[in-house]
Amino acid sequence: MSNIRDVAQLAGVSVATVSRALQQPDLVSLKTRTKVLTAVKQVGYKPNLMAVKFRSGKTRNLVVLVPTVANVFFARVISGMQQAAHDKGYSLLLCNTLADEEMEQSYARMVHTSQADGLIQLRANNPFAQLEMKAGSVLPMVNACEVLDRIACPTVLLDNKAAACAMTEHLLELGHKRIAMIKGPARSPLTRDRVAGYRDALSAADVAFDESLLCPGDFTLQSGHKAATELLALPNPPTAMFCENDEMAIGAIQGIKQAGLNIPGDISVAGFDDISFAAFTDPPLTTIAQPAEEFGSTAVTLLIDLIEGRLGKAPKVILPFDLIQRASTGPAPAGLS
Repeated sequence: MSNIRDVAQLAGVSVATVSRALQQPDLVSLKTRTKVLTAVKQVGYKPNLMAVKFRSGKTRNLVVLVPTVANVFFARVISGMQQAAHDKGYSLLLCNTLADEEMEQSYARMVHTSQADGLIQLRANNPFAQLEMKAGSVLPMVNACEVLDRIACPTVLLDNKAAACAMTEHLLELGHKRIAMIKGPARSPLTRDRVAGYRDALSAADVAFDESLLCPGDFTLQSGHKAATELLALPNPPTAMFCENDEMAIGAIQGIKQAGLNIPGDISVAGFDDISFAAFTDPPLTTIAQPAEEFGSTAVTLLIDLIEGRLGKAPKVILPFDLIQRASTGPAPAGLS
């Protein structure tokens, strides 16, 4: 049976280098790592993972809590995580929690009992809240996308308020005054910040905020369709709809078309996220582009740095956004702005 010394001899490196290449690949050059992995394959070496865990105290497993894997944006975030984790020699345990707090707590216990090294949470809930943690310690967690306030863990976020303000300003510049917003769930920090950005832009343009133009949704296609139908039924309907995500915007487009209206001639529609379908809607969707894959890779990098002792604090990383203008937004109809 082959052992680690056989690998080291064939690769022409030390046993310690082989160990690093297998356990902490980011600390070894690509050339050396390739030599080691080639030697591992040639001699048929199979490391004893339980022994590695025992010696290092690490499982090299990361738990990822996803509210729903059906969301296209989250799928892109997970893709970025998977690549970053693979490059650094870690594995992901993906948990489709459906925002169930009990389920989230059960996965947090895996970290608490050393069955996994750390956790990435993609919604605004602390799964460690019911567990006894050392006072003043940084949670073994990174919070990304939908960010918790006032919690001691690294975070990865977008300036959602600024992004929503930019999109509302875009619609105002096109002459729209009656701009509806199809928002997400009320308890979501995303909704809080994006509605705040929308209202700030209206205020700066001296356009009165109209509560009837703020319509609730839940980030799904169906809720976007329902909200658009309700908004079009108002005595004085909007000339533009800004949706808090692209899926609701796509649903809204269908509702508007079913009402016999033209986009953007009769009404403009804008989204948020720039999912892959956004460029292929009819018409192509104006939206805020978020670097979804970078959300994932940054979250993994921060968590591994935290686990391996390279983070002394809990940094907050703010990623950039872009306003992508496509054919779904245009000038307000004459006399109806």
